[in-house]
Amino acid sequence: MDLLLGPVWEALISPFSEFAFMRRALVATLALSLSAAPLGVFLTLRRMSLLGDALSHAVLPGVAIGFMVSGLSLTAMALGGVLAGMVVAGLAGAVSRFTTLKEDASLAAIYLVALALGVTLIAGHGTQLDLLHILFGSALGVDNSGLLLVAGVATVSVLALALMYRGLVLETFDPVFLAAHRGGVPAWVWQQGFLMLVVLNLVAGFQTLGTLMAVGLMMLPAVSARLWHDSLPAQLLNASAQAAVAGAAGLLLSYHFDTPSGPTIIGCAGALYAASLLLAPGGWLPRWWGRAHREA
Repeated sequence: MDLLLGPVWEALISPFSEFAFMRRALVATLALSLSAAPLGVFLTLRRMSLLGDALSHAVLPGVAIGFMVSGLSLTAMALGGVLAGMVVAGLAGAVSRFTTLKEDASLAAIYLVALALGVTLIAGHGTQLDLLHILFGSALGVDNSGLLLVAGVATVSVLALALMYRGLVLETFDPVFLAAHRGGVPAWVWQQGFLMLVVLNLVAGFQTLGTLMAVGLMMLPAVSARLWHDSLPAQLLNASAQAAVAGAAGLLLSYHFDTPSGPTIIGCAGALYAASLLLAPGGWLPRWWGRAHREA
């Protein structure tokens, strides 16, 4: 038994017990799993799965301006990212309300401009290493201030999602009923509040996973959860659990094989998604098996 437990301890537990940076990375990733993955479920239900990707790019100009002002100051970059993301989301909503463009089209146009502007600003005032750090992050480099940011955003996000839950469900499936029975509050108010939570989580995620990878932890577990469950509460729990497993597994693989932590975490989430496509009740194998039995 000791011969078996020794290698298991060395592979799975020892990295977290021996190194503070691994513990900080694990706590940050687990916090993001609790807050970001449920938001991804709502995005998939609203058929806005690519919105998270667009907003993850949209925060880049604000992060770049924060970097230009204060260097690699987490506070400055986070504040700039939040402001930029909210401005882009607000502009996209305004364009869709005052023109014939749909919100997805206006958001696509604005985020492409924002992405180009952000990369240009960072490239012009920093090094290639700075650009790679902001785009792809480093979960193993999370410091105490970064951990506090992620934990604070996760706490606010979970509490806000709990308070907005019924309204968000109604706005997702029946916005007309919501407007009639929630004091006449327009559906766009709920939508903008929801988008602010998405922006906050993406900004919190850029410290650990980078702006381009943060959306992966939000969306991949959410899409996988849709294959396992029909009920919304089960999807929310499943998505958070898959994100947590992907985060822990990705950190361990990154530590043992010296790979970039952010892409490794997203790769683990992708592996869980592939397994779900094959094995989940809504995946290929159970559907094929059921079809074969019906035909027999």
